Amino acid sequence: MINKFSEEIQKEIEGILNKIQVWNALFNIKLEFYYDGWAVFLKEKNLYPRCIVIFKSNESEQYSIKSYNVYLQNYKKEKYQEIYSIENINNQDDVLKELRDIIYGKDLGNQALKIYNDAFTE
Repeated sequence: MINKFSEEIQKEIEGILNKIQVWNALFNIKLEFYYDGWAVFLKEKNLYPRCIVIFKSNESEQYSIKSYNVYLQNYKKEKYQEIYSIENINNQDDVLKELRDIIYGKDLGNQALKIYNDAFTE
């Protein structure tokens, strides 16, 4: 297993963090390390936020991105509802392209289409 403090992983993370700083005015950005990888969390700074998670396992060379609606349950505890997920992204350029598309509404458009299709298939 690759050490999370290795120079290779640190450069990879710094590269992504530097490129997503352009959305710093729209999102709170947080980095977390795990036993099996790392994740970058982008949480929108608005009344009805989304949370976008970029995850990379130490065992794989591929990334995944998931998007969640964040809401309060009983006005106390935050709950997350997954609205979009993409796995097996091969490189940082593709991660940034997918992230940009999600930020500009790709996840919300897919969710609306799914709700529309579900309404007419029953």
